[in-house]
Amino acid sequence: MTSAGPAAHGPAGPVLDVRGLTVAFGGGRRRPPVPVVRGVDLVLRPGEVLGLVGESGAGKSLTALSLLGLAPPGARVGGSVRLLGEELLGRPERELAGLRGRRIAMVFQDPLHAFTPVLRVGDQIAEALRIHERPRPRRGTALRRAVELLDFVGVPRPSRAARALPHQLSGGMLQRAMIAMAVANRPAVLVADEPTSALDVTVQAQVLEALAAARRETGAALLLVTHDLGVVAGAADRVAVLYAGRVVETGPAEAVLRRPRMPYTLGLVGSVPRLDARVPPSPVPGTAPVPGTTGPGCAFAPRCPLAAPDCRTAEPPLTGVDSPSHADTSAPDAHTAACRRIPEVRRLSAAELFGRPPGTPGRGGTALAPSARPPSRPPSPSAATPDGADAAAGTPADLVLAVSGLGRSYRAPGFRHRRAPAVRAVEWVDLEVRRGETLALVGESGAGKSTTLREIAALAAPQAGRVEVLGRDTALLSRRAARELRTAVQLVPQDPVSSLDPRMPVGDIVAEPLHAARVPPAVVAARVPRLLSQVGLRPADADGYPHQFSGGQRQRVAIARALAVGPALLLLDEPVSALDVSVQAGILDLLLRLKRELGPAYLLVSHDLAVVRQLADRVSVMYAGRTVETGGVAEVFGRPRHPYTRALLSAVPLPDPVAERSRRRIVLPADPGPGPRAASGCGFRARCPVQAVLSAAERRRCAEEAPRGRAAGPAARHTVSCHFPHDEGPGPVRRP
Repeated sequence: MTSAGPAAHGPAGPVLDVRGLTVAFGGGRRRPPVPVVRGVDLVLRPGEVLGLVGESGAGKSLTALSLLGLAPPGARVGGSVRLLGEELLGRPERELAGLRGRRIAMVFQDPLHAFTPVLRVGDQIAEALRIHERPRPRRGTALRRAVELLDFVGVPRPSRAARALPHQLSGGMLQRAMIAMAVANRPAVLVADEPTSALDVTVQAQVLEALAAARRETGAALLLVTHDLGVVAGAADRVAVLYAGRVVETGPAEAVLRRPRMPYTLGLVGSVPRLDARVPPSPVPGTAPVPGTTGPGCAFAPRCPLAAPDCRTAEPPLTGVDSPSHADTSAPDAHTAACRRIPEVRRLSAAELFGRPPGTPGRGGTALAPSARPPSRPPSPSAATPDGADAAAGTPADLVLAVSGLGRSYRAPGFRHRRAPAVRAVEWVDLEVRRGETLALVGESGAGKSTTLREIAALAAPQAGRVEVLGRDTALLSRRAARELRTAVQLVPQDPVSSLDPRMPVGDIVAEPLHAARVPPAVVAARVPRLLSQVGLRPADADGYPHQFSGGQRQRVAIARALAVGPALLLLDEPVSALDVSVQAGILDLLLRLKRELGPAYLLVSHDLAVVRQLADRVSVMYAGRTVETGGVAEVFGRPRHPYTRALLSAVPLPDPVAERSRRRIVLPADPGPGPRAASGCGFRARCPVQAVLSAAERRRCAEEAPRGRAAGPAARHTVSCHFPHDEGPGPVRRP
């Protein structure tokens, strides 16, 4: 990256000082405006990273946009925002436009909508340089600088990427291009709004590395807006927790995330599934308030187990955590919390606070009455083994699902006059799921996970390979037999909004599979209220419509519908990926309880390895349409053998600053993007970190011979598809 000289970041002291920021909408003669952001104070010093965290609707993104004068039309913004000592609020738009990109810049959550779709990426980065830099560089010079910036942030083939239109780049490449444009003029402050929220974990690691490198190069301070506490733990110096539009806890990252003193923060940290331990998340009860509905007291009081009458009468101010009577709450490094129950919170864990003793069902739903429980099934070997450790292989009668050599290709659209090339979505997948067992399929986007799930759910002849459900070959099923077997296999989709008919009441939605299975109406009428209770909803919710429910409640409806016909196998397609972390914890708690009480097998597709650690007994890692490693969760996560599995695990951030910053991360080269896969050899070799230490003969073997699965160690059913697997636990990548 070509240096433009030291950034002129103005006088000593904070580069960004926000005091009493308010944002409200609406209002008129007879009704007051609705407050969404309520008196936010933030201080950002030179070179510092401040993480702004909280649930959806807390006001994080609106706060970030308001700092740059980009609040939506109709917003009423008040308070003070001082950038390098100069007030921004109230300035004319022309002056703000001159500051944006030069003194303060933003990395948006969705770069595809932030870039102009009809202009090349390089031209847009060059335009940012030509607008702000003086003397104004020539177009050719600016384009060369744009290529250098793309190369600096790790975009592969930067010259080619600069000539591409935004839609022609992958999400990770486009996000790095957005970072390149943001730092082009060496601003004093970067504001990153959920920069990694829609990315795979390996791409997330690449983007965070690019953001850190850009910050080191320019010396910019960073306001990092995110819901991911693991990202904050690894990157932030300080953290501010936002709830209902107000900062409720702030301080050094280690203090806030390891010793939270506000009940909401404690619940937020306790809701995060952990990769490094199988500890069930603790769901926070209730939902965040709708803007404008908070009362005179603490906004969290309706959800807080420690709430007392005084909590509901007046909103608590931020108070020093370590020495409430003497703490200087205005000091940037002070650990403060807006709570009157700090001494009580100090003595409690999240599980203790929110009423879930270890080993007991959580608050995710009502326990099954004895009369509602189906006949007990024998536990699977994996279910009886702690943390999914492999046990004996079991008997063929235990198998609910067996897949061998599964393959699936598609023809690419857009070829009118010649035959389209085949895209191999799935090349070779082997997997088995036993009764009461949870098998997780993991891997990056494009690995073939969802295609594999669709091939299984079709209950038809696969294009290649063999699929058996409850011992029956799906290629040999008649239409009637497939319909009968359909009750044994049910799907819980990723997005319940698109799978729930908005015109149908919830009760009718849950009853649909029962009607399809020709269950008598009287039985259906009795079973629907019981199903709703099982998933933590009220029987009265049967009369509601999908739009009247929150995201977590809609997912519970989808789970109730899937359970209606008593399936032996549930296909879970990213069941919690679209949910806030506190809501996600409740759904995980529900799925664990249902498996314990009803005994179905789960086939879980997820990109979130921390969720997999909590929910799965066994895991199957996929890359480029192939199974590359399979085994018990404890064995694969604790002793990964394939280089891709090791990189995948190392890229998952931990919500603990000390643990996260002591880990060694394996950052893979960027995926070159869509295109034909290698016709022979290992599909991972172009990104494999082990290739650098192999001999020429060994590299030739990787290029010419596709690896097949083989035993990976003493644990039963732990296999790896690699010519040169690792023979040690987590640590530096090296050849065995």
